[in-house]
Amino acid sequence: MKILVADAFEASGLEGLRPLASELLYEPDLKDEALGQRIQETGVDVLVVRSTKVTEAMMEGSRLSLIIRAGAGYNTIDVAAASRKGIFVSNCPGKNSQAVAELAFGLMLAADRHIPDCVSTLRQGEWNKKAFSRARGLYGRTLGLIGMGKIGQEMIVRARAFGMNIVAFSRWMTPDVAATLGIGRATRIEEVALQSDFVSVHVSLTPETRGMLGESFFQSLRPGSVFVNTSRAEVVDQAAMLKAIDENGIFAALDVFEGEPTTGTGSYDGPLKNHPQVYCTHHIGASTDQAQEAVAEETVRIVREYKLTGQVPNVVNVSKGASGSHLLVVRHLDRVGVLAHVLDALKDEGINVQEMENIVLGGAESAIAQISVDREPSDSTLTKVKLNANIFDCNIFPIAQAS
Repeated sequence: MKILVADAFEASGLEGLRPLASELLYEPDLKDEALGQRIQETGVDVLVVRSTKVTEAMMEGSRLSLIIRAGAGYNTIDVAAASRKGIFVSNCPGKNSQAVAELAFGLMLAADRHIPDCVSTLRQGEWNKKAFSRARGLYGRTLGLIGMGKIGQEMIVRARAFGMNIVAFSRWMTPDVAATLGIGRATRIEEVALQSDFVSVHVSLTPETRGMLGESFFQSLRPGSVFVNTSRAEVVDQAAMLKAIDENGIFAALDVFEGEPTTGTGSYDGPLKNHPQVYCTHHIGASTDQAQEAVAEETVRIVREYKLTGQVPNVVNVSKGASGSHLLVVRHLDRVGVLAHVLDALKDEGINVQEMENIVLGGAESAIAQISVDREPSDSTLTKVKLNANIFDCNIFPIAQAS
């Protein structure tokens, strides 16, 4: 198994990958066409990336069977293209949750106490305690959370330590879950904006979340409130955010923003650079030693499991639940050629198998095959299946009924 690591990666992770690979290539500066060319010429099986984009063109004609995003979000990988080409895509969820939550709170404190401006002013030789003594403080304030995944839940722990009230919006959070967590539950993102002194965003980028925080949300924010985004810039309508900053006195503290460089170093000349009511960090939310060590360890685990079992932990592009229209259940003796006979009968009718599981019963004498298919087999095909002397019987069920 050849492995290519095409981003900066912890030494401990490289040491863990080395015994799993027939050849381990560590080339952290590969990008764009150079990365695609390297994938082709080396014939690697596994690709590990962090922020580097992986496009369909890079996968075309390659031997790739697994792409690992050494982090949580995987929007930089063309998952749809990988699925079409039979390539697993996996990630390392939850391993940087504490790091991102820490930065989010750092940004909240920095915004409330104007810490970056204090530092900058003092470095210029100016003492201005009078101006910088004005701060609202976090104790007793309300923190609004958009998204209640692992990072959002880490935010709750820290908010409680600061004596803050918490209200959250999440599509999956029920009233019972909110009560168990001891937080308020909003049914719309605008409710979070209306109730909060600080709002922190913790959602992954999906088609549903892209642009979800638009004009209606930003118009609902309280004047003088602080908006924090350490998730993805694409979930925010930047024009609507800038309008709220300029017209309603909103303060923004951001780790992600439109037009940010995709490499470790570069230049940025966007409208947020010099705005006095915006603090920006350099997309460093997951960049702590602890988080990177945890991600490296998880990456090694994924590769090890894949090599030893063929199973991919944290796979993001495998259909969840039954994907066919009908389930064919075949009870049979555990003999060579039985499943081949069943699959041949389905092939003859042009029926496609979506998923298949063969469960061998105790003693290894008999088994039950559960085969998800894209349409209902005809009676003649079922009869053909039953002609094998090693098959006890077979039955077909609509997927909804079978599940």
